[in-house]
Amino acid sequence: VTPHSSPSFFTSFTFSDVENVNEVVNLFHNLFACAYGVVPAPRDGEEKEMMHRMLRVDHAGEYGANRIYAGQMAVLGRSRTGPLIQQMWDQEKKHLSKFNEILAENRVRPTALLPLWNLSGFVLGASTALLGKEGAMACTVAVEESISEHYNSQIRALMESDPERYTELLQVIKEFRDDEMDHHDTGLEHDAESLPGYWLLKNAIQLGCKAAIYVSQRV
Repeated sequence: VTPHSSPSFFTSFTFSDVENVNEVVNLFHNLFACAYGVVPAPRDGEEKEMMHRMLRVDHAGEYGANRIYAGQMAVLGRSRTGPLIQQMWDQEKKHLSKFNEILAENRVRPTALLPLWNLSGFVLGASTALLGKEGAMACTVAVEESISEHYNSQIRALMESDPERYTELLQVIKEFRDDEMDHHDTGLEHDAESLPGYWLLKNAIQLGCKAAIYVSQRV
């Protein structure tokens, strides 16, 4: 994400235009926000903490999804399902790359649990892929549905807060949410529900996803 420039601001602004202290504060706040790219500069400590939690858990989710697809490819990469899994994984790589950039730009530390998500994500992907194509697709449906629901909750929160202020971040989250839903639908189209014990496996995976979301925001 490249920092926004605002040449018209510099050329037109003079202190004679400022009528009160609040206007000075707002002008410098808007100028500083230009350097933040997708995420605007936080207005206070509460907003900063909220945004850090949001970005941290989104990064963790995309990191975990990448490891799940890596595990699936380790088992099914040479099968007829391999190209389909690779296609979804490639999109997840783009998502992770974007959140890597956003975290760096906003000086947000990733969750301390990345080593755990590294291992557990790969094991989940590989173990469900050992059940065959249907197992891998069932895992995809469960995980992508959880991530989509989480993104939807963030979209609602940002829309209720200040949609104009968070326009660019909303665009990113909506785009990624749509990709996750495409992956979810792809899993259903490729026989996820035909796996014996599908609902049991799906509920177990989604319970794990909810726990991961909770702790990744905080640790």
